[in-house]
Amino acid sequence: MQATVGDRLHVHSRSIGLEERLGEILEVRGSDGQPPYLVRFNDGHEGLVFPGPDCIVEPRGTL
Repeated sequence: MQATVGDRLHVHSRSIGLEERLGEILEVRGSDGQPPYLVRFNDGHEGLVFPGPDCIVEPRGTL
């Protein structure tokens, strides 16, 4: 997985009834676009994320 600042991280729900999460990547801390990423989610929460298989990176400008 590779990302750049401004891309979106889309976290798919792993359980029925839970909402999917969408956030903007504010900082890429790994080398060559690799995780971890500092992400600000739509609800305002910011956190350091090590994306799992339930996540995809949506390049900036594709939304």
